[in-house]
This record gives sequence, C-alpha cells and structure tokens, in this order.
Amino acid sequence: MAAKAEARTEAARLMAAFRDAGAQPVEADILQPAEVLLDLYGEDIRARAYVTNDPLRGEMMLRPDFTVPVVQMHMSDGADPARYCYSGEVFRKQEHLSARKSEYVQVGYEVFDRENPAAADAEVFALFADLLAPLKLRAATGDIGILTEAVRGLRTLESRKAALLRHIWRPRRFTQLLDRFGGRAPVPESRARLLAALRDGTPLTDAPLIGLRSEAEIATRLAALQQDAAAPPIAGEEVARLEDLLNLSAKSPAALAHLRDLAREMPEIGPAVDRLEARLAALAAKGVDVDALDFEASHGRTTLEYYDGFVFSFHAADPDLPPVASGGRYDALTAVLGHGRSIPAVGGVIRPGLVADLGGAPC
Repeated sequence: MAAKAEARTEAARLMAAFRDAGAQPVEADILQPAEVLLDLYGEDIRARAYVTNDPLRGEMMLRPDFTVPVVQMHMSDGADPARYCYSGEVFRKQEHLSARKSEYVQVGYEVFDRENPAAADAEVFALFADLLAPLKLRAATGDIGILTEAVRGLRTLESRKAALLRHIWRPRRFTQLLDRFGGRAPVPESRARLLAALRDGTPLTDAPLIGLRSEAEIATRLAALQQDAAAPPIAGEEVARLEDLLNLSAKSPAALAHLRDLAREMPEIGPAVDRLEARLAALAAKGVDVDALDFEASHGRTTLEYYDGFVFSFHAADPDLPPVASGGRYDALTAVLGHGRSIPAVGGVIRPGLVADLGGAPC
C-alpha cells in the first residue's frame, strides 16, 4: 500500500468530495473503550484488534474502524438527519505475512436519515462509484437482510434459527449447522455420548462445580440440547430454498427476478426483496447502470457483523488486494447504541492508500 504521505494526500481529496456532498467532518479517538466495540464488531475484528489496559479507563483498543464511534457520537447528540465524513488511521493485526498493513488510512462517509433509506443507500453507493470510476473497479452488492429474514422464516426451533443467525458471518460454520439441522450430517460424537448419558440417567461427572456457569444454567443448556435432539430436521425443501438463495449470484435485474420467484415459497423475504427493488430504482435514478451491477446474495458474510441490510464493495483486478472500498446499512447498530431510540443509517469506507497504489483519481 502507498506510503502514508500519498495515502493522506488521496484522503484529503476524498474528504473534500465528501464535504461537497454535504458531510460534516468528525473525528474519533484512536484509543477506544474495548468492551462495546469487541461485542459489536464481530469475531473477525475481535481476533485482529490491538487491545491494551489502561489503569484508569480499563480495557482499551486501537480503533479498528470508525463506524461504531461515529454512531455513538450521533446517537448521543447528533442532529437528524445527518451526514458525516472522517479520515484517519485504523489498526488491525494481520495473521499472515503479506502486503496488507496493520495500520492504514481510512476515509468514510455515513448517512443518518429516516426519510428514504433506499435513496440513502443509492447516495452512498453512487458517490463512491463516481469517485472511484477512473480506477475501473468491479462493484459487488448484496443484502444481509434477505438472508436473515429467510433464516427467521424457517419452520424449526427458535434455538436453531438463533444459531444460524449468529453464524451467518461464518459461512463454513453456518453450512455445518444447516447440514446438521437438516438431518444431512450426524450429531457430533461428543454430543451423541452426552445425549445418551442423559437418556440413560448416567451421572455426567462427580467433579465439583467450578467455573462461571451455575447448576441452573447448566441444566437449561442440557434441556436445550435434548429439545434439539428430539426435534425433527428442517424440511429438505426449506434447506434447498435457503441454499438456492445463498448461491444466488447474477446481475441485479436477474437476481431480483429470481428473488421474486423465491418469495412465492419464502414469503418472509418479501419485504426485504421490496427494499431491494426500491434500492435498484434509486440507484438507476443516480445514474448507476444497474443492468451491469453484480448482486451476490452471500456478499458481506465475511465482513463486519453489524451490517443488516444493503452491503457493497469495490474490488481491483488483483484478487490478493483487499476491497478498495466497502460499506452497507446498519440500522440495528443505531438501536443498540441509541439507548431506546434508533435511526436508519448507511455508510462506507475507502482505503486511500489503495486508491493511490492503483493510480489515484483525477481531481
């Protein structure tokens, strides 16, 4: 990635464009309280965060992203509607030696607006597409909300649906659970032995109770495992429809048509598909060529876990490079941080160092 000076020059250009679009510049402390952020960012960031301890402030972390601090700021005293932009370093540990840096500059643009969420989605995407157009990047879009509504509509135990929803952002684990809940994979051997012992009345252990869980919590967990074992598998046709959805990848008009067909058998996704249609209309009104825009139903499943609707990213031809830009809708996050109130919100970030590496964009 480009040297910091080049990245900051590119960041200044992008920030000027964001201000011209009506965004108010904001800042966020580099050191952030860790407790809330570790809960909200998801397992990927949790594993890659730089965490330290302050003798007065407790556990702290170097900011891995700006969105959560900006949402906290807005929900505390922000105007409604509001548009914000920001620029600064973010920090993420890397698991392997590569060209990816642990510290790099990030710029972003966030929109908090109740009036027309589809128009706000289109505003952010179209602004990014216009700024990055000289780089000839591939844009990909998706919608986490369609997936979550499909899972919530399954005819099975609420505990199974909760497990699937928790692992939407971990595709391998999600597939393992779906195979097991659908009766296509056996129960893990250790769990099978435990269930057999519970059926036979065999004492599980004579060890003293230690650790954080109480006897009541352990009993509740064991009862849930027995309930799951006794429940019928998710019907094969439901699993097939969910897999059809997960594998959907097409240009946006074809994807919309396929989702309309799926919604006849999965009516729970209907409202989310309506939102997709409204978004495509808003994007077209912004001059985006939606006929050429890729839609991938699984897009966003390996990104930040606070996204709950529209997701997007822009990619260079080199598959080893991270996305040049990415973003999405995070309405639920504002409710979590809003202490009883919420507001529809969408935003995205650009890596100006990558933009500079790829030749930058004309002023």
